[in-house]
Amino acid sequence: MSGIPVTRRHLADAALAVVVGALVLTSAALDGDATPLDYVLIALSCAALGFYRAAPRAVLAVTALTGAAYTLHAEPGTLAALPVIGAVHTAARVGHRAVAAAGGGVYLAAYVATGPGSREVLEKAALLAGWFLCAVITGLADRNWQAYLRQTEQRALEAERTREEAALRRAGEERLRIARELHDSLTHSISIVKLQAGVAVHLARKRGEEVSAALLAIQEASGEAMRELRSTLEVLRTDEPTGTPALLVERARAAGLAAELTVTGHERPLPSTVDRAVYRIVQEALTNAARHAGQAKVSVVLDHGDEELEIRVEDDGNADPEHPPVPGIGLTGMRERVTALGGTLHAGPREEGGFAVRARLPLGVGS
Repeated sequence: MSGIPVTRRHLADAALAVVVGALVLTSAALDGDATPLDYVLIALSCAALGFYRAAPRAVLAVTALTGAAYTLHAEPGTLAALPVIGAVHTAARVGHRAVAAAGGGVYLAAYVATGPGSREVLEKAALLAGWFLCAVITGLADRNWQAYLRQTEQRALEAERTREEAALRRAGEERLRIARELHDSLTHSISIVKLQAGVAVHLARKRGEEVSAALLAIQEASGEAMRELRSTLEVLRTDEPTGTPALLVERARAAGLAAELTVTGHERPLPSTVDRAVYRIVQEALTNAARHAGQAKVSVVLDHGDEELEIRVEDDGNADPEHPPVPGIGLTGMRERVTALGGTLHAGPREEGGFAVRARLPLGVGS
């Protein structure tokens, strides 16, 4: 049986209603002339306080009307205004200043009507007016304080995200520097090998001798290695995707992987940083599936939401939840990309078998 879960807030709200109700009911009982109708009005007024978080204006209307009716019928003391004061405070706390003032005004009008022209009533009404004014002011102060705390927390999160992005950027720059150093040193050494092999081939042909197959293989392999190094460094320099997720899925199919792509939601152009991340995440996930999932089926889902894009790449391979894989360079790089964009990533075996990569990327990230 499903229902609304009871939280600490619900218990605190109920406790507030009980405490206020106990105070007002005790005051009514000590007066000695309260009727059953008065007790019903008090109970309704105090019970409404338990719902002030969900409907502050409705709670204020109920407490003001029932409190005014109780005041006109029984002419109680100032303690009877406690439910209305609490409702005025909570209404002002969420920004309904005019409604809070109107609710307090309704109750004050009813209180003054119990003894128009009476000095005692006017003095108590002035005291209640001060209480209502304090309730409005404290409600507004609490609202401003909560807004300040939220802004402070947001600034702290933004500062933390900025630090993480700076750290990732520095790490990326360092990796690029290392890649360039390796490229320069390896290219120099390989070019020497290629040159020597080329000279040996040339001299052998000049002398009319048969060129060794091993020598030709060395010449060809060294040239291919130099081309691969240049291509790798060019990719590290740009980090731009060379296609789309749809093209990646088509390539995976051509390689023998049973992959399918599904796009849901309102598809629209993505910021360049998000577009690059989507491409690399899908690319890495399909690569891992091709390596480790065997003849599994792979589904790629891109779900375009209003504020975020969800990426799901799932296979039904033989990954075991009891033995999750150790994250390698691919998964680590994927997580770094997602974190840098303020998103979340989950990568691991599924309970029903197979492996899943699920990433959520906010779409508010600038290009």
